[in-house]
Amino acid sequence: MAAGGTSKNGHQVGIEQVSQRFADQLAVNDVSISVGEGELVALLGPSGCGKSTLLRIVPGFIRQTSGRILFDGASVDHLAANRRGVGIVFQNYALFPHMTVRENIAYGLQARKWNRAEIAPRVDEMLARVQMSAFGERTPRQLSGGQQQRIALARCLATDPKVLLLDEPFAALDKNLRFGMQVEIKRLQREYGITTIMVTHDQEEALSMADRIAVMNKGHLEQIAAPTEIYDNPATLFVNQFVGASNLLPGTLVSADAESSLIRLDNGATLRAGRPRGVAAGARVVVTLRPEQIILSASATDFALAGRIASVMPLGPQIAYEVELSTTVPTALKIIVPRGGAEGARGIGETVFATPAAPSACHVFAA
Repeated sequence: MAAGGTSKNGHQVGIEQVSQRFADQLAVNDVSISVGEGELVALLGPSGCGKSTLLRIVPGFIRQTSGRILFDGASVDHLAANRRGVGIVFQNYALFPHMTVRENIAYGLQARKWNRAEIAPRVDEMLARVQMSAFGERTPRQLSGGQQQRIALARCLATDPKVLLLDEPFAALDKNLRFGMQVEIKRLQREYGITTIMVTHDQEEALSMADRIAVMNKGHLEQIAAPTEIYDNPATLFVNQFVGASNLLPGTLVSADAESSLIRLDNGATLRAGRPRGVAAGARVVVTLRPEQIILSASATDFALAGRIASVMPLGPQIAYEVELSTTVPTALKIIVPRGGAEGARGIGETVFATPAAPSACHVFAA
Protein backbone atom coordinates (compact mmCIF):
# COMPACT_ATOMS: atom_id res chain seq x y z
CA MET A 1 0.00 0.00 0.00
CA ALA A 2 1.29 3.46 -0.83
CA ALA A 3 2.09 5.70 2.09
CA GLY A 4 -0.93 7.70 3.13
CA GLY A 5 -3.16 5.80 0.70
CA THR A 6 -6.36 3.97 1.35
CA SER A 7 -7.17 0.37 0.58
CA LYS A 8 -10.21 -1.77 0.18
CA ASN A 9 -10.91 -2.85 3.73
CA GLY A 10 -12.80 -6.05 3.00
CA HIS A 11 -10.54 -8.93 2.01
CA GLN A 12 -11.26 -12.65 1.87
CA VAL A 13 -9.26 -14.97 4.10
CA GLY A 14 -8.96 -18.66 3.35
CA ILE A 15 -7.72 -21.19 5.91
CA GLU A 16 -7.38 -24.29 3.76
CA GLN A 17 -6.81 -27.74 5.32
CA VAL A 18 -4.42 -26.31 7.90
CA SER A 19 -2.74 -28.61 10.41
CA GLN A 20 -0.11 -27.77 12.99
CA ARG A 21 1.96 -30.35 14.87
CA PHE A 22 4.23 -29.59 17.82
CA ALA A 23 6.40 -32.69 18.40
CA ASP A 24 3.86 -35.46 19.01
CA GLN A 25 0.92 -33.10 19.63
CA LEU A 26 -1.50 -32.19 16.83
CA ALA A 27 -2.61 -28.71 17.89
CA VAL A 28 -4.66 -27.99 14.74
CA ASN A 29 -6.10 -30.83 12.70
CA ASP A 30 -7.13 -30.25 9.07
CA VAL A 31 -9.11 -27.05 9.66
CA SER A 32 -10.71 -25.19 6.74
CA ILE A 33 -12.47 -21.84 7.21
CA SER A 34 -13.40 -19.20 4.64
CA VAL A 35 -13.85 -15.66 6.00
CA GLY A 36 -15.76 -13.31 3.72
CA GLU A 37 -15.07 -9.65 2.99
CA GLY A 38 -15.87 -7.51 6.01
CA GLU A 39 -16.97 -10.52 8.05
CA LEU A 40 -16.18 -11.06 11.74
CA VAL A 41 -15.54 -14.71 12.54
CA ALA A 42 -14.94 -15.78 16.15
CA LEU A 43 -12.76 -18.80 16.92
CA LEU A 44 -14.39 -20.19 20.06
CA GLY A 45 -13.35 -23.05 22.26
CA PRO A 46 -11.80 -24.10 25.56
CA SER A 47 -8.14 -23.61 26.46
CA GLY A 48 -5.92 -25.88 24.41
CA CYS A 49 -8.39 -26.37 21.57
CA GLY A 50 -6.05 -24.87 18.94
CA LYS A 51 -7.78 -21.53 18.35
CA SER A 52 -4.82 -19.34 19.38
CA THR A 53 -2.41 -21.46 17.35
CA LEU A 54 -4.66 -21.08 14.31
CA LEU A 55 -4.85 -17.31 14.82
CA ARG A 56 -1.05 -17.07 14.87
CA ILE A 57 -0.75 -19.08 11.67
CA VAL A 58 -2.81 -16.50 9.71
CA PRO A 59 -0.26 -13.64 10.02
CA GLY A 60 2.72 -15.98 9.72
CA PHE A 61 3.87 -15.95 13.35
CA ILE A 62 3.72 -19.75 13.18
CA ARG A 63 4.44 -21.70 10.01
CA GLN A 64 1.79 -24.40 9.65
CA THR A 65 2.80 -28.03 9.22
CA SER A 66 0.45 -28.41 6.25
CA GLY A 67 -2.29 -26.51 4.44
CA ARG A 68 -2.46 -22.99 3.03
CA ILE A 69 -3.40 -19.45 4.08
CA LEU A 70 -5.01 -17.41 1.30
CA PHE A 71 -5.82 -13.70 1.05
CA ASP A 72 -8.26 -12.93 -1.76
CA GLY A 73 -7.63 -16.37 -3.23
CA ALA A 74 -3.82 -16.03 -3.37
CA SER A 75 -1.45 -17.87 -1.05
CA VAL A 76 0.49 -15.72 1.43
CA ASP A 77 2.53 -18.59 2.86
CA HIS A 78 5.67 -17.30 1.15
CA LEU A 79 5.32 -13.86 2.77
CA ALA A 80 6.95 -12.91 6.06
CA ALA A 81 4.65 -11.76 8.86
CA ASN A 82 5.47 -8.08 8.31
CA ARG A 83 4.49 -8.30 4.63
CA ARG A 84 1.05 -9.89 4.98
CA GLY A 85 -0.79 -6.69 5.90
CA VAL A 86 -2.32 -8.08 9.09
CA GLY A 87 -3.12 -5.98 12.16
CA ILE A 88 -3.28 -7.62 15.58
CA VAL A 89 -4.69 -6.43 18.90
CA PHE A 90 -3.35 -8.57 21.75
CA GLN A 91 -5.06 -9.06 25.10
CA ASN A 92 -2.27 -7.12 26.87
CA TYR A 93 -2.49 -4.33 24.20
CA ALA A 94 1.34 -4.31 23.68
CA LEU A 95 1.59 -0.50 23.80
CA PHE A 96 5.03 1.06 24.16
CA PRO A 97 5.10 2.37 27.76
CA HIS A 98 7.73 5.07 27.10
CA MET A 99 5.78 6.62 24.20
CA THR A 100 2.77 8.92 24.31
CA VAL A 101 -0.54 7.84 22.84
CA ARG A 102 0.16 9.84 19.67
CA GLU A 103 3.62 8.29 19.33
CA ASN A 104 2.19 4.80 19.76
CA ILE A 105 -0.28 5.33 16.93
CA ALA A 106 2.34 6.98 14.72
CA TYR A 107 4.85 4.16 15.20
CA GLY A 108 3.37 1.79 12.65
CA LEU A 109 2.99 4.55 10.08
CA GLN A 110 6.63 5.56 10.50
CA ALA A 111 7.73 1.94 10.15
CA ARG A 112 5.84 1.74 6.86
CA LYS A 113 7.54 4.87 5.57
CA TRP A 114 4.48 7.10 5.40
CA ASN A 115 5.14 10.68 4.38
CA ARG A 116 5.88 12.69 7.52
CA ALA A 117 3.32 15.37 6.61
CA GLU A 118 0.56 12.75 6.42
CA ILE A 119 1.26 11.03 9.73
CA ALA A 120 -0.05 13.71 12.11
CA PRO A 121 -3.43 14.08 10.34
CA ARG A 122 -3.80 10.30 10.28
CA VAL A 123 -3.08 10.08 14.01
CA ASP A 124 -5.66 12.82 14.67
CA GLU A 125 -8.19 10.92 12.56
CA MET A 126 -7.64 7.68 14.46
CA LEU A 127 -7.83 9.36 17.87
CA ALA A 128 -11.17 10.85 16.85
CA ARG A 129 -12.48 7.52 15.59
CA VAL A 130 -11.84 5.83 18.94
CA GLN A 131 -13.02 8.92 20.85
CA MET A 132 -9.63 9.56 22.45
CA SER A 133 -8.67 12.95 20.97
CA ALA A 134 -8.12 14.48 24.41
CA PHE A 135 -5.61 11.80 25.47
CA GLY A 136 -2.94 12.11 22.77
CA GLU A 137 -0.17 13.36 25.05
CA ARG A 138 -0.69 10.84 27.82
CA THR A 139 1.35 7.67 28.27
CA PRO A 140 -0.25 4.20 28.48
CA ARG A 141 0.14 4.03 32.26
CA GLN A 142 -2.08 7.11 32.57
CA LEU A 143 -4.94 5.32 30.80
CA SER A 144 -7.54 2.84 31.99
CA GLY A 145 -7.69 -0.67 30.52
CA GLY A 146 -10.51 0.28 28.19
CA GLN A 147 -8.68 3.39 27.03
CA GLN A 148 -5.51 1.40 26.35
CA GLN A 149 -7.53 -1.02 24.28
CA ARG A 150 -8.93 1.84 22.18
CA ILE A 151 -5.40 3.08 21.50
CA ALA A 152 -4.17 -0.40 20.60
CA LEU A 153 -7.05 -0.66 18.13
CA ALA A 154 -6.35 2.81 16.71
CA ARG A 155 -2.68 1.95 16.22
CA CYS A 156 -3.68 -1.24 14.45
CA LEU A 157 -6.27 0.35 12.12
CA ALA A 158 -4.10 3.37 11.29
CA THR A 159 -2.06 1.37 8.77
CA ASP A 160 -5.14 0.08 6.89
CA PRO A 161 -4.46 -3.63 7.44
CA LYS A 162 -6.06 -6.15 5.10
CA VAL A 163 -7.14 -8.30 8.05
CA LEU A 164 -7.72 -7.51 11.72
CA LEU A 165 -6.94 -10.19 14.32
CA LEU A 166 -8.23 -9.88 17.89
CA ASP A 167 -6.58 -12.18 20.44
CA GLU A 168 -8.82 -12.45 23.52
CA PRO A 169 -9.31 -8.66 23.26
CA PHE A 170 -11.49 -8.28 26.37
CA ALA A 171 -9.77 -10.71 28.74
CA ALA A 172 -8.06 -7.95 30.75
CA LEU A 173 -11.21 -5.85 31.23
CA ASP A 174 -13.66 -6.07 34.07
CA LYS A 175 -17.25 -7.01 33.33
CA ASN A 176 -18.57 -3.44 33.35
CA LEU A 177 -16.05 -2.27 30.75
CA ARG A 178 -16.24 -5.42 28.64
CA PHE A 179 -19.70 -4.89 27.18
CA GLY A 180 -19.03 -1.28 26.27
CA MET A 181 -15.82 -2.21 24.47
CA GLN A 182 -17.53 -5.08 22.64
CA VAL A 183 -20.06 -2.59 21.28
CA GLU A 184 -17.30 -0.12 20.40
CA ILE A 185 -15.09 -2.59 18.58
CA LYS A 186 -18.04 -4.03 16.69
CA ARG A 187 -18.99 -0.48 15.64
CA LEU A 188 -15.49 0.26 14.39
CA GLN A 189 -15.23 -3.09 12.61
CA ARG A 190 -18.51 -2.41 10.82
CA GLU A 191 -17.53 1.21 10.06
CA TYR A 192 -14.28 0.09 8.47
CA GLY A 193 -15.73 -3.00 6.85
CA ILE A 194 -12.52 -4.78 7.80
CA THR A 195 -12.33 -8.58 7.71
CA THR A 196 -11.77 -9.73 11.29
CA ILE A 197 -10.91 -12.96 13.09
CA MET A 198 -11.30 -12.98 16.86
CA VAL A 199 -10.16 -15.59 19.35
CA THR A 200 -12.21 -16.01 22.51
CA HIS A 201 -13.17 -18.62 25.07
CA ASP A 202 -16.20 -16.53 26.11
CA GLN A 203 -19.34 -17.87 24.45
CA GLU A 204 -21.41 -14.74 25.19
CA GLU A 205 -18.73 -12.60 23.57
CA ALA A 206 -18.78 -14.74 20.43
CA LEU A 207 -22.58 -14.90 20.27
CA SER A 208 -22.96 -11.13 20.57
CA MET A 209 -20.16 -9.97 18.26
CA ALA A 210 -19.54 -12.53 15.51
CA ASP A 211 -21.20 -12.89 12.12
CA ARG A 212 -20.20 -16.54 12.31
CA ILE A 213 -18.67 -18.68 15.03
CA ALA A 214 -16.13 -21.46 14.47
CA VAL A 215 -16.28 -23.82 17.46
CA MET A 216 -13.06 -25.75 17.99
CA ASN A 217 -12.29 -28.75 20.19
CA LYS A 218 -8.99 -30.63 20.49
CA GLY A 219 -7.70 -29.14 17.26
CA HIS A 220 -10.82 -30.01 15.26
CA LEU A 221 -13.42 -27.66 13.82
CA GLU A 222 -16.70 -28.91 15.31
CA GLN A 223 -19.04 -26.44 13.57
CA ILE A 224 -18.98 -23.07 11.85
CA ALA A 225 -22.24 -21.16 11.48
CA ALA A 226 -24.13 -18.02 12.44
CA PRO A 227 -24.54 -17.50 16.21
CA THR A 228 -28.26 -18.33 16.17
CA GLU A 229 -27.57 -21.53 14.20
CA ILE A 230 -24.80 -22.55 16.61
CA TYR A 231 -27.11 -22.01 19.57
CA ASP A 232 -30.36 -23.36 18.15
CA ASN A 233 -29.00 -26.21 15.99
CA PRO A 234 -25.69 -27.44 17.40
CA ALA A 235 -24.06 -29.99 15.12
CA THR A 236 -22.42 -31.99 17.91
CA LEU A 237 -22.92 -32.71 21.58
CA PHE A 238 -19.74 -30.76 22.35
CA VAL A 239 -21.07 -27.61 20.65
CA ASN A 240 -24.37 -28.01 22.49
CA GLN A 241 -22.61 -28.23 25.84
CA PHE A 242 -19.97 -25.56 25.24
CA VAL A 243 -22.25 -22.87 23.80
CA GLY A 244 -24.99 -22.10 26.29
CA ALA A 245 -26.29 -24.22 29.15
CA SER A 246 -28.09 -27.52 28.61
CA ASN A 247 -29.75 -30.26 30.60
CA LEU A 248 -28.44 -33.69 29.54
CA LEU A 249 -30.88 -36.60 29.67
CA PRO A 250 -29.55 -40.05 28.70
CA GLY A 251 -31.92 -42.58 27.19
CA THR A 252 -32.76 -44.90 24.30
CA LEU A 253 -34.24 -44.01 20.91
CA VAL A 254 -37.57 -45.82 20.59
CA SER A 255 -38.65 -44.54 17.16
CA ALA A 256 -38.17 -41.65 14.77
CA ASP A 257 -39.69 -40.11 11.66
CA ALA A 258 -38.83 -37.09 9.51
CA GLU A 259 -40.18 -34.65 12.10
CA SER A 260 -39.44 -36.01 15.57
CA SER A 261 -38.44 -38.96 17.71
CA LEU A 262 -39.62 -40.79 20.80
CA ILE A 263 -37.07 -41.25 23.58
CA ARG A 264 -37.33 -43.52 26.61
CA LEU A 265 -35.20 -41.72 29.20
CA ASP A 266 -33.11 -43.68 31.69
CA ASN A 267 -35.11 -42.08 34.51
CA GLY A 268 -38.24 -43.87 33.23
CA ALA A 269 -39.95 -40.92 31.52
CA THR A 270 -40.86 -40.71 27.85
CA LEU A 271 -40.00 -37.62 25.80
CA ARG A 272 -40.96 -36.40 22.34
CA ALA A 273 -37.77 -34.92 20.87
CA GLY A 274 -36.38 -33.59 17.62
CA ARG A 275 -35.14 -35.65 14.71
CA PRO A 276 -32.01 -37.63 15.67
CA ARG A 277 -28.76 -37.27 13.73
CA GLY A 278 -27.70 -40.60 12.23
CA VAL A 279 -29.01 -42.72 15.10
CA ALA A 280 -31.11 -45.87 14.61
CA ALA A 281 -33.95 -47.12 16.81
CA GLY A 282 -32.65 -48.94 19.87
CA ALA A 283 -29.47 -46.87 20.08
CA ARG A 284 -28.26 -45.15 23.20
CA VAL A 285 -28.69 -41.38 22.98
CA VAL A 286 -28.35 -38.17 24.95
CA VAL A 287 -31.16 -35.61 24.78
CA THR A 288 -30.18 -31.98 25.43
CA LEU A 289 -32.66 -29.34 26.51
CA ARG A 290 -31.79 -25.71 27.24
CA PRO A 291 -33.09 -24.27 30.54
CA GLU A 292 -35.02 -21.43 28.86
CA GLN A 293 -36.81 -23.84 26.50
CA ILE A 294 -38.77 -25.55 29.26
CA ILE A 295 -42.30 -24.54 30.28
CA LEU A 296 -43.28 -24.89 33.94
CA SER A 297 -46.91 -25.50 34.83
CA ALA A 298 -49.00 -26.71 37.74
CA SER A 299 -50.84 -29.36 35.70
CA ALA A 300 -49.69 -32.27 33.56
CA THR A 301 -49.55 -32.18 29.76
CA ASP A 302 -48.38 -34.69 27.15
CA PHE A 303 -44.75 -35.69 27.73
CA ALA A 304 -44.52 -33.48 30.80
CA LEU A 305 -41.90 -34.38 33.42
CA ALA A 306 -43.28 -34.26 36.98
CA GLY A 307 -41.10 -33.00 39.80
CA ARG A 308 -40.68 -30.70 42.76
CA ILE A 309 -38.83 -27.42 43.03
CA ALA A 310 -35.55 -27.90 44.92
CA SER A 311 -34.10 -24.40 44.61
CA VAL A 312 -35.01 -20.92 43.40
CA MET A 313 -32.46 -18.31 42.26
CA PRO A 314 -33.46 -14.82 41.04
CA LEU A 315 -31.35 -13.68 38.06
CA GLY A 316 -32.43 -10.10 37.45
CA PRO A 317 -35.27 -10.29 34.89
CA GLN A 318 -35.32 -14.11 35.14
CA ILE A 319 -35.71 -16.82 37.74
CA ALA A 320 -33.67 -20.04 37.68
CA TYR A 321 -35.23 -23.16 39.18
CA GLU A 322 -33.78 -26.56 39.91
CA VAL A 323 -36.49 -29.18 39.63
CA GLU A 324 -35.98 -32.71 40.98
CA LEU A 325 -37.92 -35.06 38.73
CA SER A 326 -40.19 -37.74 40.16
CA THR A 327 -38.52 -40.62 38.34
CA THR A 328 -36.86 -43.95 39.11
CA VAL A 329 -33.40 -42.43 38.62
CA PRO A 330 -32.63 -39.14 40.45
CA THR A 331 -32.61 -36.38 37.85
CA ALA A 332 -32.50 -32.60 38.25
CA LEU A 333 -33.53 -30.08 35.59
CA LYS A 334 -32.31 -26.50 35.47
CA ILE A 335 -35.09 -24.24 34.20
CA ILE A 336 -35.04 -20.48 33.50
CA VAL A 337 -38.25 -18.50 33.15
CA PRO A 338 -39.04 -14.76 32.95
CA ARG A 339 -39.59 -13.12 36.33
CA GLY A 340 -42.92 -11.46 37.01
CA GLY A 341 -45.14 -13.84 35.07
CA ALA A 342 -48.87 -14.14 35.72
CA GLU A 343 -48.37 -17.03 38.16
CA GLY A 344 -45.54 -15.34 40.08
CA ALA A 345 -42.52 -17.07 41.58
CA ARG A 346 -42.87 -20.69 42.64
CA GLY A 347 -41.74 -21.91 46.04
CA ILE A 348 -39.36 -24.63 47.13
CA GLY A 349 -41.14 -27.96 47.52
CA GLU A 350 -43.93 -27.06 45.07
CA THR A 351 -44.98 -29.80 42.66
CA VAL A 352 -44.61 -28.75 39.01
CA PHE A 353 -44.62 -30.22 35.51
CA ALA A 354 -41.79 -29.43 33.09
CA THR A 355 -42.56 -29.61 29.36
CA PRO A 356 -40.20 -28.84 26.46
CA ALA A 357 -41.36 -25.76 24.53
CA ALA A 358 -41.38 -27.93 21.38
CA PRO A 359 -40.00 -31.32 20.32
CA SER A 360 -37.40 -29.46 18.25
CA ALA A 361 -36.06 -27.93 21.48
CA CYS A 362 -34.86 -31.40 22.44
CA HIS A 363 -31.70 -32.26 20.47
CA VAL A 364 -30.81 -35.93 20.16
CA PHE A 365 -27.17 -37.07 19.90
CA ALA A 366 -25.55 -40.48 19.91
CA ALA A 367 -24.41 -41.33 23.45
